Amino acid sequence: MKVSYHGHAVVKVDADEKVILIDPFINGNGLTDLNVENEAPDVILLTHGHGDHIGDTVELAKKKNALVIANNEIANYLSWQGLNVHAMHIGGKYQFDFGTVMLTQAFHGSAMITEDQQIIYLGMPAGILLTIKGKTIYHAGDTGLFSDMKLIGERHPIDLAFLPIGDNFTMGPEDAAYAAELLKAKMAVPIHYNTFPPIKQDPYAFVKLLKDKNGLVMNPGDSIEL
Repeated sequence: MKVSYHGHAVVKVDADEKVILIDPFINGNGLTDLNVENEAPDVILLTHGHGDHIGDTVELAKKKNALVIANNEIANYLSWQGLNVHAMHIGGKYQFDFGTVMLTQAFHGSAMITEDQQIIYLGMPAGILLTIKGKTIYHAGDTGLFSDMKLIGERHPIDLAFLPIGDNFTMGPEDAAYAAELLKAKMAVPIHYNTFPPIKQDPYAFVKLLKDKNGLVMNPGDSIEL
């Protein structure tokens, strides 16, 4: 299984001829190496309803009727746009043909803000536990630090954790490093930084904060094998 990072919070998983995209914010993402025209995922996983996470989901999903997995509110919202969806919610898990998905809590917002200044509530934000062939990836989504990360790590051995470090909207580097400790992740990768001025951070400084030095800075396009 190949796992790659593509700027902001975009993560791609290639497993058993299935391409899974998490939070596919491509257009408008100045840090990504991806092009919407070149991507045709089989599955899209969404953590919450902000535009920099739902991103290009509609256009990407329509290419080959990709399955979009998200909380119930986002799933319904996207189904009205003709997408193939599977609704879930926090604490629930489901076995798909590619692996198991479980949504965890996250502390953030989740809404779509329209051009005519309307706010569409899109349910609670979530983190994602994706397990494929005994390997578990945790994508924290956008969140602050919370103590139940310890419980998540105890109940779900995590091979690779993607943690936001941008501060301002999410955890900063110090809290993210403590989150990695609570989660007992074998490897922690910083995400959600440097895309916009308020979230400017040094990812290498985050790695230095990790007690076990179990951190990896992934530049857009970098990948690792699990």
